[in-house]
Amino acid sequence: MSGPVDLIWWITAVEIPAVAGLFWLTWRMRGEFSDRLESLRVSHDAEMIELRDGLADFKLDVARNYVSIPYLKDIEKRLTAHLLRIEAKLDHNAPAA
Repeated sequence: MSGPVDLIWWITAVEIPAVAGLFWLTWRMRGEFSDRLESLRVSHDAEMIELRDGLADFKLDVARNYVSIPYLKDIEKRLTAHLLRIEAKLDHNAPAA
């Protein structure tokens, strides 16, 4: 009768605590993974918001400082004047038909 008692004792003393420990370990690791994943998601979202704000600020800075409207108007006037001179030269040199 020591055979079945030893088997029951083995299951009760070793197998059940081992399986329960593995189950607890798996459950805890899953919870920690979920918490870490959530914290990474939150930090990623915060970084994305920060990057978008930085990009918007940079675009605004470029629009304000690199190309001003008076400068563009000056360039347009100069180009128009050059084109008119080229047109006048072409009209002057064109053969009369």
